[in-house]
Amino acid sequence: MAGEQLNVLKALDQAKTQWYHFTAVVIAGMGFFTDAYDLFCISLVTRLLGRIYYTEAGSNEPGHLPANVSAAVNGVALCGTLAGQLFFGWLGDKLGRKSVYGFTLILMVLCSIASGLSFGHEAKGVIGTLCFFRFWLGFGVGGDYPLSATIMSEYANKKTRGTFIAAVFAMQGFGILFGTIVTIVVSSAFRNAFPAPPFYVDATSSIGPEADYVWRIIVMFGTIPAALTYYWRMKMPETARYTALITRNTKQATADMSRVLNKDITEEEEKVQLQVASGDTWGLFSRQFMSRHGLHLLATTSTWFLLDVAFYSQNLFQKDIFTKVGWIPPARTMSALEELYRIARAQALIALCGTVPGYWFTVAFIDIIGRFWIQLMGFAMMTIFMLAIAVPYDYLVKPGHHTGFVVLYGLTFFFANFGPNSTTFIVPAEIFPARLRSTCHGVSAAAGKAGAIIGAFGFLYASQDQKKPDKGYSAGIGMRNALFVLAGTNFLGLLFSLLVPESKGRSLEEISKENYDDDATITPAGA
Repeated sequence: MAGEQLNVLKALDQAKTQWYHFTAVVIAGMGFFTDAYDLFCISLVTRLLGRIYYTEAGSNEPGHLPANVSAAVNGVALCGTLAGQLFFGWLGDKLGRKSVYGFTLILMVLCSIASGLSFGHEAKGVIGTLCFFRFWLGFGVGGDYPLSATIMSEYANKKTRGTFIAAVFAMQGFGILFGTIVTIVVSSAFRNAFPAPPFYVDATSSIGPEADYVWRIIVMFGTIPAALTYYWRMKMPETARYTALITRNTKQATADMSRVLNKDITEEEEKVQLQVASGDTWGLFSRQFMSRHGLHLLATTSTWFLLDVAFYSQNLFQKDIFTKVGWIPPARTMSALEELYRIARAQALIALCGTVPGYWFTVAFIDIIGRFWIQLMGFAMMTIFMLAIAVPYDYLVKPGHHTGFVVLYGLTFFFANFGPNSTTFIVPAEIFPARLRSTCHGVSAAAGKAGAIIGAFGFLYASQDQKKPDKGYSAGIGMRNALFVLAGTNFLGLLFSLLVPESKGRSLEEISKENYDDDATITPAGA
């Protein structure tokens, strides 16, 4: 028996693009703007942290974070994000999307400020405090993933749903870019106000007391956009799909959407009673879920996991890659703030040329090409360009050949974002039933963050040259071989993408087969 769709849900699916769609994109998107800023700004300042807290007095070499400390600083927020995605994803289905939406934002704001105020007289105290608050910062960031995706998917119409969910996620690109801009401005201001010698004998002479203020300002700056959107986030009504299909209050759902759409919507009482009576009640670990959506959950978790292994490895350790290929000069040739400025400038160029355009290409084409083909293409191109860097790596790192490296490296980011980094976020918000939608998106996103943690911890150790364990590095397989591993990871992502179903242009109830017979299922697009 196929349940007929409620009028209020039909009105949402058929609604013309209106102002409330754009309002929802901005409200949900500013959360992702903040998420990206908070998660990736730390990669900009880790070199500075190493020079401030790990430079030995009288040494002629600038200090750097030990491998284990660097992995902890970069990866602890990802651990918190994983926990937050699972917890808030589950809570979003139990208590409602809106009821916990504001709490995640407050948690991000408070922990971002606390991270910048990390205290202690020695390196251990400061780094330990920073890691503690960044874990809880990540916990709040994690909640934004399933809640923002689910809210946007349940608000949007079926023809442009992918575009609007992608637009929410695309704000992540602006968050990354904004982080580099803030870093450039702050480092330039302090560098000009407190000039240091360009070349020095004693490494401590390149680090003035102002450097400790710089990284704290950068870390805390992300609170501003999040705080500005809190009021509007609290004014959003609960989604009609949650109210009608989960709490069974179709009268409230109809009233909310009539106000949002500026349109009179009426429900037929007989249809409502039929929908309530025939609603499915099976849970996440039931046989019915596994028969209908088990393969889909495998598809969303595996592809997101594999994507994030490569994506976060590249993002969090751009500065190390740029130094190895000679794009950023050796640290001992410049002051601490000069190095920070150069790192931010390099990452800004990658964001402008590859990261941000990739996100918005997805926004433009997601409802034309479809989720499946964009994801397949993205993984394929990431594999190709990663191999194009790894095979001639020794040639690309020679002086004078940096342009070729930067172009190829930027293209991997472009096709990550015009590809699986966007689609893995979109698809889980569409293919699962309403009462499990936030939970399944949280599980899928958490699998991604598990991949990110492997990328953050594993890439740091694996990419180290084996000849440098005496200088605080762990012996690894080397940068070139690490790039080959990431290429293989992307290829596996391509294979698992064959399990991903296409959800373009269909209502959420049709995609998830909500209130349909037990043997109804969605066929993977690659089948």
